[in-house]
Amino acid sequence: MRTTRLISLGAVGALALSACSGGGESVDTGVDGGGGGGDNTLVAAVGAQPDQLDPHATSAYPSFQVLENVYDTLVVPSPDDLTMVPSLAESWETSEDGLTWTFTLREGVTFHDGSEFDAADVVYSYNRIMDEDLQNAYRFENVESVEAVDPQTVEITVSQPTPNLPALIGGFKGMAILPEGAAEEYDLKTEAVGTGPFTLESFDASSTQLAAYEDYWGGAPELAGVEFRYITEPAAALTALENGEVQWTDNVPPQQIESLQGNEDVQLESIPSVDYWYMSMNFAREPFADPLVRQAIATAIDRESVTEAARFGAAQANQTAIPEGNFFASDYAPFEADAEAARQLLEESGVALPIEMGLMVTDEFPETVTAAQVIASQLEPIGITVDVQTVDFATWLDRQAQGDFDAFMLGWLGNLDPFDYYHSQHITDGVNNYQGYSNPEVDRLLQAASSETDRDTRKELYNEAVRMIVDDVSYLYLYNPNVVQAWAPGLTGYTIRPDKAINFEDVELP
Repeated sequence: MRTTRLISLGAVGALALSACSGGGESVDTGVDGGGGGGDNTLVAAVGAQPDQLDPHATSAYPSFQVLENVYDTLVVPSPDDLTMVPSLAESWETSEDGLTWTFTLREGVTFHDGSEFDAADVVYSYNRIMDEDLQNAYRFENVESVEAVDPQTVEITVSQPTPNLPALIGGFKGMAILPEGAAEEYDLKTEAVGTGPFTLESFDASSTQLAAYEDYWGGAPELAGVEFRYITEPAAALTALENGEVQWTDNVPPQQIESLQGNEDVQLESIPSVDYWYMSMNFAREPFADPLVRQAIATAIDRESVTEAARFGAAQANQTAIPEGNFFASDYAPFEADAEAARQLLEESGVALPIEMGLMVTDEFPETVTAAQVIASQLEPIGITVDVQTVDFATWLDRQAQGDFDAFMLGWLGNLDPFDYYHSQHITDGVNNYQGYSNPEVDRLLQAASSETDRDTRKELYNEAVRMIVDDVSYLYLYNPNVVQAWAPGLTGYTIRPDKAINFEDVELP
């Protein structure tokens, strides 16, 4: 998922950690929910406000922090190893030729507006994504049809074997199931009607309020509700946790992680994530269309220094996307920080110096600002002057979409399959290929890998594509961060996950 899910997931979405600031008036959700508020409401401090609440349209991680608790998908990643397990689908099977997937749906499930869940809702939700070419339509590129065999059975037909289909439709709530006709009945940017453990009560510029859904198919939550409070500054979020004003946060100052280990007022956990952070340059703007210039920048940057400054040891530098230890990880690392070699590449390019480069970041993800400042100091000696452009996340997303940038930094979160890490970001005209990269051989390899059923062969295909993506500097990969979260001592039922999915349905307050 980009933190635009791009961090995009990234994405933040991925996918993709996108998030935006701003907001508006508090809005009514339009549906009935359970009770909430009072001492049994969990207050969670998050770094940014959702840009919107339509799961099919957003790529912003701050949106999915909320939506994870409101919507369901057919299948879902297990918290242990992120393999796909049943959710709204109780089971599924694949035809012998791999072209037909049949999902048997769970009975007795209702949406927050009281309507009953069945196969028509799945067909509607998936066709909406495909027909309207919404954010995750690329996940259906092999899908020929989605049909309701009967109220409890859905059949998905694909044009070629698609071994990662469960991950494509269940990896995160961008593939959520909505009630049939929801987009016509509700304003999904500000309203939400899911089947999840919590209902949306209000959404405004200071917080998002959820209430327990008593008729949730998995059993009513222990909490009466959840309040997502937006606290951009990590130090302020931590102070609020220590003072008891909030009970959970993922906005922890990286430089304080080690000292917090012995803090009795905070329970802190950190695990390796499936995320990556990167920088990318606009191929439509000179001189960044020149591969020698991009390679010079990739050679000048000391990833270890950038990683240490941004995450204080809570990350691992990497020149590719997938973190070490994953079967599909690559050890390809052609760039060694060398200012003199970088200057030689710039000389070879023939580009006149100095080069001016705007580097767009957002203070709603403070590590991007810190990393950009280090990068600027590393590029100055080779004749590149970096203007670190710090904007709110809504502006960041808009400028990215408009191509209004020289370069930007962000991350992709919640990646489960190599398809999530590489496909839409680097295939020609991919929905998340904002940098404008195009390499026909990379296209061929990514397409072949997406339908390859043999795991070892699939890894080889991705490794070939990755080498070209890295050499071309489509993305300049920086590091894989740890997931770091903290909560009040005595809070139980919460599990920290490598995909950063935040599930509060089993949480009990002390």
